Parts: sequence; structure tokens; C-alpha cells
Amino acid sequence: MADRSHLRIGSRGSQLALWQANHIAGRLREQGHEVSIEVIRTTGDAMQNLTFARLNAQTGAKGIFTKEIEEALADGRIDLAVHSLKDLPTELAEGFTLAAIPTRTDASDVFVSVNYESFAALPAGARVGTSSLRRQAQLRAQRRNLEYVEFRGNVDTRLRKLTEGQVEAIILAAAGLERLGRTEYIRERFPAMVLCPAAGQGALAIETRADDVQTIRALRFLDDVATRFAVTAERAALTALGGGCQVPIGIHCRPEGDGFLIAGVVATPDGSGVVRAELEHQHGTSPEALGEKLARRLIEQGAETLLQAHLP
Repeated sequence: MADRSHLRIGSRGSQLALWQANHIAGRLREQGHEVSIEVIRTTGDAMQNLTFARLNAQTGAKGIFTKEIEEALADGRIDLAVHSLKDLPTELAEGFTLAAIPTRTDASDVFVSVNYESFAALPAGARVGTSSLRRQAQLRAQRRNLEYVEFRGNVDTRLRKLTEGQVEAIILAAAGLERLGRTEYIRERFPAMVLCPAAGQGALAIETRADDVQTIRALRFLDDVATRFAVTAERAALTALGGGCQVPIGIHCRPEGDGFLIAGVVATPDGSGVVRAELEHQHGTSPEALGEKLARRLIEQGAETLLQAHLP
């Protein structure tokens, strides 16, 4: 059995993933643990040359950024994995648990540009880089006179392509830019009812083996109750809608007063149809029930028909 004063973290090798792993490692070291980080190459990392649409067709997209890390966890080569929560399938494989979900940072998507101050200011025909079908669908619904360009690569790569003039703007998650200190070209933060984030966006997830009581206990101090409630509701809504990371669904839940407010968007890939809904949390409602209620509201408003449009 491994010495649990020494915790081994598994992480993807991207700049952002390593920032996240080192952030959690620092918090654990403050608690007196020795920590090491093992970089693990995932299917999604190995296939950077493919668009997400082609990745989805070849792999089903489920767990493309987590599968190999979970294999290392199951084999006992690492004790915990640090993920971007939005990369995790809504249902974990048997034998794993989310031991901690730290306080979430800004969950919003942001408009990033060198020369334009807002999405509305872009001229007709401008090129907007984003690899996310969710982002493309919602933005197409607002502006069909722009060219939406598939954009993959790490944050630095995307920013370099922007400054080289390959596109006039890119859409990224605020959290990644803030964590890496690359906020210089953020021009606009989209409200959730304009561009609804992915379920779990802005949150980290720390995954362990479900039976590893010692590691789970060591991570307990990192768990944030409000963040766990919000992302659990988001993931429950996504599950109820049958959506994964490559279906154009946005779900966002946030604290509001002494409760929570949850918003959801379902769109056709081309943006020709969009359904939106928003609900307030009622005291005594579980996060799962809140998410499922939002999904039912969206379905009542026609989301199921829009989701069928995404099927091949």
C-alpha cells in the first residue's frame, strides 16, 4: 500500500491542466503532504489535429480527456486525478468518486479579440474561432453573418493564432485565461442567458478510487458545498437531456440570494432553433431534482426536437 503522506496526482500535460494540478498540489502541501505529479497523455491530447466533430465520430467523445487518467487511477499508479469538471462524463465509471470539488471560478465564456471591443462590434464576415459546438450554435443564433472557424490547441496556441490574424476573435472559458494570467484580450464576458456555459465550466474535479478512504479524507478540506450543489444540478440536467460535451447544450447554476438560479439552453447545431429556460431553487430540493426539473422545462419547450436534429 502506498504511503499516503505522499500523494500522486495524475494530470494531462497541457499548460492549463498542469496549472490546475500544481494548484491542488500546493494546497495539499500546505496540509503537510508530499505530492508528485504524473503527466498522462490522453486520447484527446493525442488527436489534436482532429476537429471535435471528427473526434466524436471516431471515439464517441466520451472520456477522451479522462480515460487514460482513470486507467492509471484504477491501476494504483496515481492516487488522485485533477480534471476540468466539464471534461468528465456525467456518469463516472464504477469504482471512482469525486472526492472534492473546489470553489469554482468564473464560469462564463468570454469574447477575446485584439481589434474589436464586443461580439456585436464584429463586422459581417468576420472569423470567430471556437471548437465548441455549444458555443457555435448559440452564437450562430445571434449572428449568422459571421464565419465560425474550428479552433483547437492550448490557450497559448489559440491566442497566437488570434494575434497572427487567422481570426478576428476567439471564444474561450474565462477560467482558463484567468488561471494562466492571459486576460489581456478579454473584451466581453457573456451572461449565461446570452451564451450559456457548459455544465461544470470553471470548476475543478478531484477524482479518486471510491474505496480509497485515506485519500478521500485528505481531500475533504478542498470541497466547496455551494460549488458541489451547483455543478451536481448542472450535470443532472445534462444527463436528463441525454447530452455530452459535443451536443449543443449549455447549463449553468449559481448561488442567488439564499438559494440557487439554474439556466439552460438547447440549440440546433446551425443555431436555427434555440430553447432557453431558467428556474429558481426551492428550499429542500436536491441538486439532482433541480437539474431534472430544468431538463423537463426545456423538453416541454421543445428541446427534444432540437436535440434530434443533432443526431446523424
